[in-house]
Amino acid sequence: MSIIKIENLTFSYPGHPDPIFEKAHFQIDSNWKVGFIGRNGRGKTTFLRLLTGDYDYQGKIIASVPFDYFPYPVADKKQLTVDILQGICPFAQEWEFLREFSYLNVPESVLYRRFDHLSLGEQAKVLLSALFLKDGYFHLIDEPTNHLDKDARNVVATYLNRQKGFILVSHDRVFLDKCVDHVLSLNKTSIEVQTGNFSSWMENFERQQNFEYTRNEQLKKDIARLHQAHKRSSNWSDRVEASKNSGNKVDKGFIGHRSAKMMKRAKSMENRRMQAIEEKTELLKNTENCETLKLSPLPPPGKTLVTLAQVAVMGPHGVIHQPLSFSVHPGERVALEGRNGSGKSSLLKLIVEKKLPYMGHLTEASGMVISYVPQDVSQLRGNLSDFIHAQGVNETLFKTILRKMDFNRIQFEKDLADLSAGQKKKVLLAKSLCDRAHLYIWDEPLNFIDIYSRMQIERLLQTFSPSMIFVEHDQAFQRAVATKIISL
Repeated sequence: MSIIKIENLTFSYPGHPDPIFEKAHFQIDSNWKVGFIGRNGRGKTTFLRLLTGDYDYQGKIIASVPFDYFPYPVADKKQLTVDILQGICPFAQEWEFLREFSYLNVPESVLYRRFDHLSLGEQAKVLLSALFLKDGYFHLIDEPTNHLDKDARNVVATYLNRQKGFILVSHDRVFLDKCVDHVLSLNKTSIEVQTGNFSSWMENFERQQNFEYTRNEQLKKDIARLHQAHKRSSNWSDRVEASKNSGNKVDKGFIGHRSAKMMKRAKSMENRRMQAIEEKTELLKNTENCETLKLSPLPPPGKTLVTLAQVAVMGPHGVIHQPLSFSVHPGERVALEGRNGSGKSSLLKLIVEKKLPYMGHLTEASGMVISYVPQDVSQLRGNLSDFIHAQGVNETLFKTILRKMDFNRIQFEKDLADLSAGQKKKVLLAKSLCDRAHLYIWDEPLNFIDIYSRMQIERLLQTFSPSMIFVEHDQAFQRAVATKIISL
């Protein structure tokens, strides 16, 4: 057991004056299982890279253990899996890899298959099997769940719960609850460490939110009271000035014993009152929750939007999944559930594009408008203005939605290809939220999306009840949003 200390850590990227971290100070135990949460783009991966020594920084990082970062880079994915693992852990034996495989539900045969022939989920679990075979390291695990289905996430969570000594970046709340005992939260102006899992952290977070709401209501009352006092004081001062400027003696009945000294004191009080108004207004601006998202779905074009009768998408070697029959009615939010490779994305594409070969009968309401969020974000490139023009969305609304999902204004000037995966996903979601559609079809919309944005989107869908078909492996999101679950 040892302590990892962060003292006055300050860092900013070259050419960017705003610091990612400024005099950050905290410490963690090397035996803890730490969940690391925060908004997209706030610096979670940057912090992990600072620990591994990839960037220069100011301040101190004091640790008696070396750091190891996951996911491991794989230069040649055409190699056999065993060769890649031995390159990562040269002193590990084959039986040790197979033992870790058994914990992660990975078939033994994977060891002698080409790495690029594995699914993305299998690749993630294979690389995880090497992580804890490297003794003496404190492990930095960066978003391991993005390519894992629900069952695989449960397996990996159980696996990580057996381990100790790591920082885990994940946006999956159920996953975090199953495998961490501390939470490191990257906030707007600070970094905090709390004992417990995500749920206990969330309780504290909501308590703080309620406190801030109460404080904001009091600030509003204080500002209104100060404005009223300012108005009364201004009226009195104007009457005194008017009396002086008339050339007459000041009405003793009106001014009484108020001397020039009293006037000076009144003006001083008024200046302090105006300063208080400015300070309270700025505090209110910085703390008030203005992150509520909105959606404007079109009125339903009929009693049934989509009907599938024994539908199965066809692939090169036959049907991809078993035939399905279900309907989507106005206000229903249908979740498609199944293992990776079971055909969920293919089914969504069939409904959206009508171009894939299939068997069965697929019908939809006449004139139905669909808004689609694909799983893949790699096609995003070019500047944001061109994207907005090409998509035909309202620029003001689009940028407002991105700002509410904590998109920094500086991101508006970047090439879309240079955005993080989470920021790219937010661009696609913002476009969909701008759409007026009858049916919203979202394919794994939360991949790489931070916890705060996930909760925003949950509240949005619960409030506006749009008609939806979606795929999402985040169990907390699915439970909160889905009105119907279809298993493939």
